[in-house]
Amino acid sequence: MNELHLLLAGFGGQGLLFAGKVMAYCALIEGRQLSWLPSYGPEMRGGTANCGVCVSDEPIGSPLVVAPKQLIAMNKPSLAKFIDTVPSGGLVLIDSTMIDDKVARTDVSVFYVPSTGIAEDEGLKGLANIILTGKLYAEYKFCKPETIAEAIKKCVPAKRPEMIDSNLKAFEIGKEYR
Repeated sequence: MNELHLLLAGFGGQGLLFAGKVMAYCALIEGRQLSWLPSYGPEMRGGTANCGVCVSDEPIGSPLVVAPKQLIAMNKPSLAKFIDTVPSGGLVLIDSTMIDDKVARTDVSVFYVPSTGIAEDEGLKGLANIILTGKLYAEYKFCKPETIAEAIKKCVPAKRPEMIDSNLKAFEIGKEYR
């Protein structure tokens, strides 16, 4: 499986930490090395938030993701702040519902996914994060396919079991997005 050196960035409340947690659980379930490092401002909802996720078959030297090989940007300030930290050859996923800017760089692979709009259209409000996780999976297989469902089941709170199917649907929509 591929390694992740991922940064998810956007506003608090967009589910960035949850999406990172799902990917971290995928690594945990598969017995791989991982780190999950959330960072958010004191504002919580609406403030800045980002989450670094490293998944590897080798020991991870530092949980800090300062040069992400993969970037998921869910708002303009995050794209502006982190786009230049992605090394050449990296992968960038952009929620194009929230960000209408285009990336000028030609040395990274960029995918524009209107994930917030798709989530709302599909009755999956608040799951743009998992749609982008599905797209990341489609482009960069970071775990075995069967691991995703197990990780989502572990991460969805027990008091919200109805959210398991919604998250699985959102993941599949992202995985199939072209």
